[in-house]
Amino acid sequence: MGKSPKGVPFNQQLTLRGIIIGAAGSVVVTASSTYVALRLGALPWPTVFVAILSLSVLRLLGHTNINEVNVTHTAMSAGGLVAGGFAFTVPAIWMLNPTAQESIWRLLSISLCGALLGLAFTAMIRPYFIEGERLPYPMGIAASETLKAGYEGGARAGYLFGALSIAAVVTALRDQFGKIPAAIVSQTLTAKNVFFSLWISPMAVGIGYIIGPLYMGTWFLGACVSYFFLIPVGLSYGWFLDVASAEAFKNSLGIGLVVGSGIGVLVKGVIPRAREIFAPLLKGTRGRTSGGIAVLLAAIVVLLSWVGLIPLGASILLVLCVWVTTSMAATLTGQTGIDPMEIFGILALLAIRLLVPLDATEAILLAAVVAIASGVAGDVLQDFKAGYLLGTDPKAQLFSEGVGAIVGALVSVLALYTLHRAYGAMGPGTALVAPQAYAVSAMVQGLPNPQAFAFGLAIGIILYFLGIPGMTLGIGVYLPMAISSAAGIGGLTRLLVDRFAPAHSEKGTLIGSGFLGGEGVTGMILAIIKVITGG
Repeated sequence: MGKSPKGVPFNQQLTLRGIIIGAAGSVVVTASSTYVALRLGALPWPTVFVAILSLSVLRLLGHTNINEVNVTHTAMSAGGLVAGGFAFTVPAIWMLNPTAQESIWRLLSISLCGALLGLAFTAMIRPYFIEGERLPYPMGIAASETLKAGYEGGARAGYLFGALSIAAVVTALRDQFGKIPAAIVSQTLTAKNVFFSLWISPMAVGIGYIIGPLYMGTWFLGACVSYFFLIPVGLSYGWFLDVASAEAFKNSLGIGLVVGSGIGVLVKGVIPRAREIFAPLLKGTRGRTSGGIAVLLAAIVVLLSWVGLIPLGASILLVLCVWVTTSMAATLTGQTGIDPMEIFGILALLAIRLLVPLDATEAILLAAVVAIASGVAGDVLQDFKAGYLLGTDPKAQLFSEGVGAIVGALVSVLALYTLHRAYGAMGPGTALVAPQAYAVSAMVQGLPNPQAFAFGLAIGIILYFLGIPGMTLGIGVYLPMAISSAAGIGGLTRLLVDRFAPAHSEKGTLIGSGFLGGEGVTGMILAIIKVITGG
């Protein structure tokens, strides 16, 4: 057993062995995440998996403490989200042009710039979102509860690891052995254009419980608007030609709501408080930190223009877009545990293309930078949330996250190159379906329904100023009903527990954290097995 989590010196939180272990873990997580993102179009949060892995390894080595474990797992998880941002966008190049020859140095510069931008902006906004807004960040809570339970043992560990085991068994039976369906679908409702379904996912239930009735209720309301009103009523009254048109409308509407609320966050929440939000890092010691940030951003613009071959004007606009999207990713990840990084990338490429002419490859690479930065932002803030709850020094976490993200930036490019050479073609009908990248390849041509997007944008801004979480509503409109309904069960459970058995609410959080961890851990293990066996 290690030392108390309180008052642990900095040099016992950030250690050389922790960095080495974290970097090695980032290699594994990045490679497996790249494969899963391309093969399945899914990317489970690696947070809890790497928390357990770090705890196991460091306790085996001895003389550790919970903050060293937390800092080590921070490095491990970073690569997974870099891989997601890269794999969700860059394959679109080969989908549009199967014979395209992309320089590995160009791709490395793109992945590295995305990771560094995500780190820089997230470091600046941490105090506002973690200490000020205090958003739930469900995976961060799950990671901190896992570490505390694993460290302290007792009844807390029983609840958490019992739930984790159940979720692991369900996930294995569903994804590996096919003994239970991925989702329950009502054929009767489907025949009436009501596409209701329920994802068999303990992780989604756990997310719904942890984020609570307010955010979950708003999320599920968005899903109901889409699947019980827009699509069936719209098809019945001839608003849409077919189901595909209805889906395009509701997806554009949902994206518009997310972006509109994001603009609201910036206009009302971030810009007026810019000094408060950014001052802690920008002021630094004798102005050195602000100078360092300025030099880093300038270096990234030069690297994007020189090696990434993105026009200088677009590179400058790209940095501004990342500032916006990392704030949006911070809000959405904090409220729902979902980080639609490829959507942020698509929005940035569409916006910049209005001002600077870009060819398809330049637009996709630009989207990749934004997606990677947004993914890193979501991961870093989940880790910062865990660190805030555990009393970990944020500077130690930021350094560790930087190591993991840079390792992830290098490994994600090598992994994608290797898989492209091994499998050849990517996209629908191939072994590497990469659905998010396929969506990016389609969106390079423009939004499917600009009018719905503009309507959602306006509504999102209005809702934010009314104090309604429009971004969460938008994610409900956009996501498949199966995910929203499963998470809705968790939110409903939390509502009932808080009302009728509030003394058991914390046990529910432990169980919800176990559900997140069990499915995440099993998903990562299955991914690693697939990478090794090529299954």
